Amino acid sequence: MRLSPAVQLKSGGLGLPIRCPVCVPLTCTNTAVPYHARVTSVIQRVAAGLPGRCGLQRGSALLVAVSGGVDSMVLLHLLQTMAPEGGWKLAVAHFNHQLRGRNSDRDEALVRQTAAAGHLPVTVGQGDVKAFAQQSGLSIEMAARKLRHEFLARTAQAGGFSTIALAHHADDQVELFFLRLLRGAGGEGLAGMRWRSPSPMDAGIDLIRPLLDISKCELEAYASAHGVPYRPDATNASLAMPRNRVRNELLPLLRAKYQPGLNRTVLRAMEIARAEADLAGDLAAQWLAAGPRGSKAQPLAKLPLAVQRRVIQAQLPKLGLPMDFELIEQLRETAGRPVNAGLNLFVVRDTAGRVKLLTQPVRPEFNLAEREIKLARRTGEIEFAGVRIQWQRTTGKASLPVRPEPGREVFDAAKLGPTVVVRHWRAGDRFQPLGMPQAVKLQDLFTNAKIPRERRRELLLATAGGEIFWVEGLRMAERFKLTVETKRRLIWRWERAA
Repeated sequence: MRLSPAVQLKSGGLGLPIRCPVCVPLTCTNTAVPYHARVTSVIQRVAAGLPGRCGLQRGSALLVAVSGGVDSMVLLHLLQTMAPEGGWKLAVAHFNHQLRGRNSDRDEALVRQTAAAGHLPVTVGQGDVKAFAQQSGLSIEMAARKLRHEFLARTAQAGGFSTIALAHHADDQVELFFLRLLRGAGGEGLAGMRWRSPSPMDAGIDLIRPLLDISKCELEAYASAHGVPYRPDATNASLAMPRNRVRNELLPLLRAKYQPGLNRTVLRAMEIARAEADLAGDLAAQWLAAGPRGSKAQPLAKLPLAVQRRVIQAQLPKLGLPMDFELIEQLRETAGRPVNAGLNLFVVRDTAGRVKLLTQPVRPEFNLAEREIKLARRTGEIEFAGVRIQWQRTTGKASLPVRPEPGREVFDAAKLGPTVVVRHWRAGDRFQPLGMPQAVKLQDLFTNAKIPRERRRELLLATAGGEIFWVEGLRMAERFKLTVETKRRLIWRWERAA
């Protein structure tokens, strides 16, 4: 496994201390734990997890995904070391993302040389991730993931491999937890990656992750102890990607100020979430498998709330629909009413709990009711569609900035004119919220603000000269804000009846 100095970019000896605030319970800053003990722990845990959590059978053929970084290079070294005892047949796969120019080529060279030194077959693929991201509308990270998984699945199929080993580790799990938490994921998402799961490109190929309880620091310690060469990825320091911001900004703050043992507590929470999500999923699968007879015996509404949601969620992928929480809730709460799933698709849940696509398009009607308000009076008040609106005109130089207050906005009265109209959202409405450079579709703003679809037609908006200046629940319009030239103001208050 020893390579030439040109490619041995990071390695060390047993006396090299590696300082890291991450490792739990074997923290690298804890000098009371001997260095060799940390390395031995990695070997023991991976050796126990391969046949256990990963379910790797003796004599299996295993394709190892190797990027050239410390995680995958250590994984390859561990598997090579253990392969004779397990009877495993190994091969290496490397995907060149072409994101770092010559450095990407050097990563590839290191993987090729390492595989050759270990007498392992290697397959290398490459793809223009940036171009694919632009064409598909995906982020760089998601585009890279898709191309990489497609390559790994093709390589496994061609080589007759049913298992691919990936080098995701404990730090990856913690980062994923916070990324999904910030996106509003449920229990299934917060549970993170599984030790063994089907490939997203081929359900007949299993992905195993033998390092899920090993920290990055421990992997670096192992690489140092065994002289495993690897290449650092400079893009990990870039804050352009959300994962890197979580890794380099959020997690260090949480460890320093709130929980030094963050890995331990988060991984424990993920394990609990996984067990509960699996239970809800199993109960939902049993209910669905029971068919109409089971549905009549146990109506959907009588199931525990978590199981109801999983029943709906499990049916959406088969219909080609996203597992969107808002969509799931609408279907769960209402039987027999068409629900807009986007892209002119409508679905309905029947009383038995089954979700179906509607063959005939449904065009929901917009509420065309409206109310004209004349602002000639200094103050006034109306009630419209369950909302009480009060206004007051004032004069004098505006005090900037305006102090935010719930249920109140302050507009430049001169820009509004003498008459405004209060109404509901209509097809084609566009709105330019405060701070945005141009008007966008109001429907898109509702979606970004995660306003439920059935709620959108209830919300009120107001127009002046046909232009929207206020939308209930959103920011005021950019063009009607107060400036230093403002001489007359309109104070606009609203309150929706309970």
